[in-house]
Amino acid sequence: MIELYHNGMSTCSQKVRIALAEKGQAFESHHLNLRTRDQGKPEYLKLNPNGVVPTLVHDGVPIIESSVICEYIDEVWPTPPLRPADPYDRARMRLWTKQLDEGLHAASATISACIAFRYQFMEGKTEAEVKKVLDGFIDPVKRRVMSENVLQGVESSFFRPAMLRVKKMLDDMEAALAAGPWLAGKDYSLADIAVAPYVTRVDHLQLGSMIAARRHLADWYARIQARPAYRTGMVDWYIADFITLMKEKGAAARAKVEAAIAA
Repeated sequence: MIELYHNGMSTCSQKVRIALAEKGQAFESHHLNLRTRDQGKPEYLKLNPNGVVPTLVHDGVPIIESSVICEYIDEVWPTPPLRPADPYDRARMRLWTKQLDEGLHAASATISACIAFRYQFMEGKTEAEVKKVLDGFIDPVKRRVMSENVLQGVESSFFRPAMLRVKKMLDDMEAALAAGPWLAGKDYSLADIAVAPYVTRVDHLQLGSMIAARRHLADWYARIQARPAYRTGMVDWYIADFITLMKEKGAAARAKVEAAIAA
């Protein structure tokens, strides 16, 4: 039995759902509301002490950390394979998945919060209520970063470095894809699955011109979106008001975002 504790718009949840969909594996859904801090409730912390999503529970045993979960999925359900057979290409795949945990995920979270999601934190709340929500982040570094991002938006000191990190991801992808159809070589792999939600987030934040300007990346993105697992793991779980918010606030902030990149 497969259970998944996740959120529709969480990039980490999205890549795990895509991996499960590629394997044809259905799951019992436990959808967490991250804005009401479901992930910080005691019963969930027993499964995932880090207080983040997703958590995969397979036959009663929890597995945490999305990159680890994706490799677990490929090991338990080996067909079709999502890791290259060639050792060098497999190493390339892991370099892509590894960097998500080394700053890229945080950068994506920062630009998402600064441009759009800060408005969800503040809507209908008093200053004290906003502070209470922000104080609910377990990790002190994440708490400090989110506080500044929510309160200052694109003026946050964390925003420009985050945008430059995301731009580097797109540049690196363009270079890799110029040499082959997929990020780790000739085979579609966990590398492509891992970064697909982050490229999609760039698109949702109305920064699609950054994708279109990179020919090989744009072709890769079109092919990714055409895969049935992308719809099953991503599109079918979209939360409409999140999509609308990113569209509206992204369009409004585009000039400031472009200025931050060019500065």
